[in-house]
Amino acid sequence: MSLRERFTQEMKDAMKGGDKSRLAAIRMIQAALKDRDIEARGAGKEVSEEDILALLQKMVKSRQESLAMYEQAGREDLAATERGEITVIQSFLPAQMSDEDVKAAIAAAITETGATAMKDMGKVVGALKAKFTGQMDFAKASALVKAALNG
Repeated sequence: MSLRERFTQEMKDAMKGGDKSRLAAIRMIQAALKDRDIEARGAGKEVSEEDILALLQKMVKSRQESLAMYEQAGREDLAATERGEITVIQSFLPAQMSDEDVKAAIAAAITETGATAMKDMGKVVGALKAKFTGQMDFAKASALVKAALNG
């Protein structure tokens, strides 16, 4: 079942179950996906499953940043909403890789691409994104790649 089909099915289930917060979060995902579809259509492309996973990761990251700000400001009501949205969005993402698995994947990508210096960082990160979209935080992975290539 594709992610788009899962979104539709989960939305129907949330409607039937009366889960308004989950329904709102899934509708938000679908709205963001529709925006991405329109953007891609203008460029003459189609949105792939990897693009959808990247969009979901971006949405999670955005909500985590908002959550931190709400907690800092003492707005527990808004923080709770963000936590709920994060949980729903993450339910569509594949399981995140452990730190050890990320390090092993980076080492394998460096070997596979023949990277030896910082100028090869783009190749390594590109190889990781091709294989592990949705499974790792690429901001953290980029820092680890940089350290591995410098070290």
